[in-house]
Amino acid sequence: MQSVFSDYFLPATLAIITLGMGLSLTDKDFRNIFVHPRAVITGLASQMILLPVIAFGIASLVGLDPVFKVGLMVIAACPGGATSNLITYLLKGNVALSISLTAINSLITLLTIPVIVSLSLEFFIHQEADIHLNVVDTIIKLILITILPAYAGTRIRKRMPRFADSLERPLRIILPVLLFLIFAGVIFIDQGTSSATIRDFINIFPYALLLNVAAMGAGLLVGRALRLKSINQFTITIEVGLQNSALAIFVASTQLDNPSMALVPVVYGSFTFFSTLFFGWIVKKLAWNPRRGAKD
Repeated sequence: MQSVFSDYFLPATLAIITLGMGLSLTDKDFRNIFVHPRAVITGLASQMILLPVIAFGIASLVGLDPVFKVGLMVIAACPGGATSNLITYLLKGNVALSISLTAINSLITLLTIPVIVSLSLEFFIHQEADIHLNVVDTIIKLILITILPAYAGTRIRKRMPRFADSLERPLRIILPVLLFLIFAGVIFIDQGTSSATIRDFINIFPYALLLNVAAMGAGLLVGRALRLKSINQFTITIEVGLQNSALAIFVASTQLDNPSMALVPVVYGSFTFFSTLFFGWIVKKLAWNPRRGAKD
């Protein structure tokens, strides 16, 4: 019962959310992503290379506890998840690109998370760790939570387009509320916050926010420098800026057995949905132009 939200409610909720987003997509949306792969490649490179570099720069320059510095690196090593997909959906970004980046990154990070976290431990606290992520379990979850629900959503839309359209407006309210309730259960009930103090939150919050904002800004600049479509620039901004807090908590608390390190993704996950949504909304209001940019 200790991890009932993480083990049962969270996977089911993520599948429902992905199904709901799939109702807004067609086969053509996904086909265009891979026919014109520049946006996917840009997003992957930004998440795999740019984000860890930003996190390392912040961790190296600030006077934070070394354990918390590693916590920042753990967040940067984790891929975006359903939260970034949902924000893209709410702000009408390229949902097919967002889901595709999440799916591909989930596989790539099976290799990169152990490397980034191990190097961070050695550099900041001079410790070694043997980190193993379950490949089979990750692939099964990816299929059940991301690929199949998204595909099912596109099938429903293809066969019942009016029904799918009728759900779009209520789902934009239901899906974020559902995710917020379940994720709150993961953070505050499954993981618990008894070891966290207001002082810990105050110490960690500025740097977690800095990582979130700096990553979003960098993702936006890269997309603009490469002259991607505005909708793809916007989507990559969200994907680079918002990482999978639940996975980061799992790595820190279970793989590394370090509750103090897990406080960083707990703090990060407590506000980044709202900060990313707000940042994305501001970008969309001030600079959004669907016709600007290249053809991919």
